[in-house]
Amino acid sequence: MGRTEFVALLAMMLASVAFSIDAMLPALPQIGLELTPERLENAPLILSAFLLGMGVGTFFTGPLSDAFGRKRVLVFFSSLFIAGAGIAFVSQSFEVVLAARVLQGLGAAGPRVISNAIARDRFLGRQMAQVMSVVMMVFVLVPAIAPLLGAWIISFSGWRSIFIAFIAFGLLHVIWMMIRLPETLAVENRRPMRMSLVLSAVAEVMGHPVARLSIVVQMLVSAMLFLTLMLVQPVYDLVYGRGDEFPYWFFFVALASGSASLLNALLVVRLGMWRLITSALVAQIALSGAFIVFDLGAGSTGFYFFVFWQIFIFFQAGLSFGNLNALAMEPMGHIAGMAASVIGAVSTVGAVAISGPIGTMFNGSETLLVVSVLVLAAISLGAMMRMKRHIANLPIV
Repeated sequence: MGRTEFVALLAMMLASVAFSIDAMLPALPQIGLELTPERLENAPLILSAFLLGMGVGTFFTGPLSDAFGRKRVLVFFSSLFIAGAGIAFVSQSFEVVLAARVLQGLGAAGPRVISNAIARDRFLGRQMAQVMSVVMMVFVLVPAIAPLLGAWIISFSGWRSIFIAFIAFGLLHVIWMMIRLPETLAVENRRPMRMSLVLSAVAEVMGHPVARLSIVVQMLVSAMLFLTLMLVQPVYDLVYGRGDEFPYWFFFVALASGSASLLNALLVVRLGMWRLITSALVAQIALSGAFIVFDLGAGSTGFYFFVFWQIFIFFQAGLSFGNLNALAMEPMGHIAGMAASVIGAVSTVGAVAISGPIGTMFNGSETLLVVSVLVLAAISLGAMMRMKRHIANLPIV
C-alpha cells in the first residue's frame, strides 16, 4: 500500500468516528421528543454515551492489538461498532439507545486507537506528525458534512436511518483494510496479553513526563471540543434563534477550520509540535478573553463573532490533536499499541468527565461555553510550558 492510500485508509477509519458523533447533532431534538419528552435536556447524552464507550474501549484496544496484531483486533472492534448501530436502529427506549451508543463507542475505539498504532508502526517523529496531520484534516472535515447529511437522512427516512449510514461506514473501512493493508506489526514484535505487562506499560506511559503532560493537554483540548459539540446546537437555537440554520452554519464552520491540519502538515517539520500547540492555545486564550471582556457575543453582530469563535475551536483542534498524539507516542514506539490505548482512554474519559457536568449547567447563554473554554485553554497552556523543559532531548521540539 502506497503512502497516499495508507493515509486515505487511516482517514476513513477516523472519519467513521467523527461521523458517528456529528451526524447525530440534528437528530437530538427529535430523539428528545420521541424517547425522552419529559427530560429534553437528556438528549445530548446520546453524544456523551458514545464518547464514554469510546474512552473505555481505547484502554483495551491497544494491548489487544499488540498481542494479536492490528488487523484482527480492528475487525473485532469494528464488528462491535456495527452491532451497536444496529441495536440503536431497532430500539424503542432512550435507555436502550444509550446502551447501544456505548457499545458503538466501544467499537469505535478500534479504528481510533489502531490507526495511531499503525501510523507509529510505519513512521517516526515529525514524519508521523505530518502523516497524522493529513489524517486529522479529514477527521476535521467530516463534521462539515455530517450534520447536513444527518439532516438530509432525517428529512427522508427519520433519525433512525442515520444508524444505517454508520453501519455502511464501518463495513467500508473494514473491507478496505482487509483487502489492501498488510499487517504492520510483525509476530516477533508482539507482546503477550498479560496483566503484568499491561500494568508495566501503563506505568511507563504515565511515568514519562512528555507522554503524561501530552495526555493532560489532549484531555483538556478534547473537553473544549466535546463541550462545544454538546452546547453549540442549543446556543444556535436558544441564544441566537437560528436552530433551523444550524447544519448549514456547522458546515461552514467545519469547512473553514479544516485548513488547520493541512497548515500543520506544512509547518510541523519546520517549526515543531510544541510551538504550534502553544501558539494555538495562546490565540484561544486571547480570543475567548476578548469575547468575555468586551461582551462580543451580544448585539446584532454577536452571532457572527460566535461563529468565528467556533471556527477557531475546530482550528485549534486541527493544530493540536495530531501533534499531541505524536508527542506522547514518540518515546513509546516499543509499546505503541498500549501507549495509544492509555493516551486515548485517559484523555477521552477525562474529557467526558469534564465536559458532561459543565454541559448540564447550560442556562440559555453562550457565556458558560466561552468561559469554560478560556479556563481549559489556560490550564493547557500551563501544562505545555511545563512540558518544554522535558522535550529538549527529543528530536521533535
